[in-house]
Amino acid sequence: MLLLATSVKLITEIALLAMVGQWLLGLLAGSKRDGNFLYRLLQTLTSPVVKAVRIITPRFVLDRHIPLAAFLALLSVWLVATIAKINLCLQLGVQACR
Repeated sequence: MLLLATSVKLITEIALLAMVGQWLLGLLAGSKRDGNFLYRLLQTLTSPVVKAVRIITPRFVLDRHIPLAAFLALLSVWLVATIAKINLCLQLGVQACR
């Protein structure tokens, strides 16, 4: 169980950092961001999460709001995984979590 909580937390952190990096690069690159290789790479990394959130959200939610909803969903998953990991570490002992 500890491995599962740690793995979910790690994958979520990678996706969150990719979303933040994509947002910052989008701010820096401006309208030329679609031609930027790194921006497209980060977009490829985050696209499964964004597509999944698009599927579960109602149609009246605008497409431009979906990345924010995906970020908040990832943040929620990260928070749950962190709490689960802390609880498991307290149950198993701190030595098991090192």
